[in-house]
Amino acid sequence: MTTRSFEVVAATAICLLAFLPGATAAAGSPAFRVLLFTKTAGFRHDSIPAATAAIEQLGARGDFAVDSTEDAGAFTDANLARYRVVAFVLTSGDVLDPNQQAAFVRFVRHGGGFVGVHSASDTEYDWPWYGALLGAYFKSHPEIQQATIDVTNLRTPSTVHLPAQWTRTDEWYDFQHSPRGSVSVLATLDESNYSPGPDAMGSDHPIMWQHVYDGGRSWYFAGGHTSASYAEPLFRDALLGGILWAGGLDLPHIASTTAQVAGRRLTVTIHHNACVTCRVRLSVRAAGRSTTFAVPGQGTLTRVRTAPLLPGSWRYTVTLVEPAIAEHAAASGRIRVPNG
Repeated sequence: MTTRSFEVVAATAICLLAFLPGATAAAGSPAFRVLLFTKTAGFRHDSIPAATAAIEQLGARGDFAVDSTEDAGAFTDANLARYRVVAFVLTSGDVLDPNQQAAFVRFVRHGGGFVGVHSASDTEYDWPWYGALLGAYFKSHPEIQQATIDVTNLRTPSTVHLPAQWTRTDEWYDFQHSPRGSVSVLATLDESNYSPGPDAMGSDHPIMWQHVYDGGRSWYFAGGHTSASYAEPLFRDALLGGILWAGGLDLPHIASTTAQVAGRRLTVTIHHNACVTCRVRLSVRAAGRSTTFAVPGQGTLTRVRTAPLLPGSWRYTVTLVEPAIAEHAAASGRIRVPNG
């Protein structure tokens, strides 16, 4: 049996993107861009530099570029079209004028993602659309202290690497109302293990959530008051996953595979959930030997074709890998290559 029979020599990835215009990245370029907005018109956090540096570092890990600004003039249709995600990180007060607000609404309605961190909920109180996109407005907070977060949904990009009970120190927000019912709550605070203050929310105290609103994805986490937060590995994992989810990433899932043999070549068609930074691997095995080839899997459908295979029974495995969050899904099957 020749080595050539095991070589995968051609692959074509077909991208069926449901993201913003220009979402398909050229080879070697980031998968997408994030606009990091840190303007404050109220309280200003000392942790803004640490947050900015952390998100720029996470961009290298998550394959996205980051442009940071405090200039609300960035909120124009032409400029926002360059981005897949806009992140309000430690913002406060009224930060956008009516024209800038209108541009941001159009961005979300065209599928743009939103990320809110900490005092993003202390922002734009008089803008109902923003309040609905965000999920809930800040009300008050007790002193900085240690608390335990109950992570109630561990199967999202922002929570998949978190423990079910996550204990950390931060400034813990109470909200004007619980967003539950209009968002998917990912994590709640256990008020029994810290002092929640006079505005305690009781047994239902969401602290991290996500939802789809008005055409775009919105992810919010109330942590991040302290500079130290942005050096915590688990906090960084959550923040990275939230940005990626807002940008269109879900945990890897293979819906179906179809294998066809023609001219002794195997072509596998893989239908999968939308990718952001994923790769697709195809392994073919026979007689205890195997070869694997990887191709970019941006989109929802990827095809991989092998070199001519020797007649006989072959087992193949396709694996969809999201390296940014170290998660994968796999599917296997068997084919027979006929003689002739």
